Amino acid sequence: MSNTRLSTRARRTETEEETNEQEGSDLACPECTGQLVVDDEHGETICEDCGLVVEEDSVDRGPEWRAFDSAEKNKKSRVGAPTTNTMHDKGLSTNIDWRNKDAYGNSLGSRQREKMQRLRKWNERFRTRDSKERNLKQALGEIDRMASALGLPNNVRETASVIYRRALNEDLLPGRSIEGVSTSCVYAAARQAGVPRSLDEIADVSRVEKNEIARTYRYVVRELGLEVQPADPESYVPRFASGLELSDEAEHRARALLRNAKEKGVHSGKSPVGLAAAAVYAAALLTNEKTTQAAVSDVADISEVTIRNRYHELLEAEETLGLA
Repeated sequence: MSNTRLSTRARRTETEEETNEQEGSDLACPECTGQLVVDDEHGETICEDCGLVVEEDSVDRGPEWRAFDSAEKNKKSRVGAPTTNTMHDKGLSTNIDWRNKDAYGNSLGSRQREKMQRLRKWNERFRTRDSKERNLKQALGEIDRMASALGLPNNVRETASVIYRRALNEDLLPGRSIEGVSTSCVYAAARQAGVPRSLDEIADVSRVEKNEIARTYRYVVRELGLEVQPADPESYVPRFASGLELSDEAEHRARALLRNAKEKGVHSGKSPVGLAAAAVYAAALLTNEKTTQAAVSDVADISEVTIRNRYHELLEAEETLGLA
């Protein structure tokens, strides 16, 4: 019996290997073994090297309609919205519109309005069946509010929502506030996505204190094993330069200052926000663009004293190379 199973498994493995070899050969040109590329516009598969048309008139599995912007695309699409982690039910439930109007835009009568109000109430109750879902709904709403206030993109909101779901599933919330954990998730997601915000900026839009955010952030990162790299000062430069309306030359010079500071070890133990702000200020002066320490302080949300201290350290590092 065991010998029969072994022989059957061996034949199955040989068949899979033959199939994989055949699929691999299909990706190469039969004439010159060059790489094949697919031309979706003409429905052809051609060789990059010799130009041989290996396949033509392939089936286009995309929509039959064309759209030239996102609004037109959403209007023509005949499927629902994709699932999202930013909603507690992942967008799979039904929402009842708050406007008391029918399908033709006419106002509802008093009895119909009362009926719709009852339906909305029961619909909300069914959407959040237990305390865990109510917790998740409140937290995801808080994440969306803070992300909007900070101008963070959708991918950061998705990542923050996934981190919070993991924290909830692994029972990390007892003894900690929903606002504190959701804020730490936004902070971690922003750093993972390479669009960091300083702890002060996060605290400005949060409903909890800065110390609690930092403490909860360290706890969540440690318990979930999140891979969060140290914030790079260069990642703050584009935002600061844009806020001060500086030129591309000034932004490029600020990046060069920070790279040199990193080589000299000046960045060690320093706040990345302070270094970035000082580099932007120094770059503006070196490129003869008018700006003040007060303006940089407002954009970067740090003190002028910090900017001055980091500014002198950056210039000292530059003078060793004769660049300043």
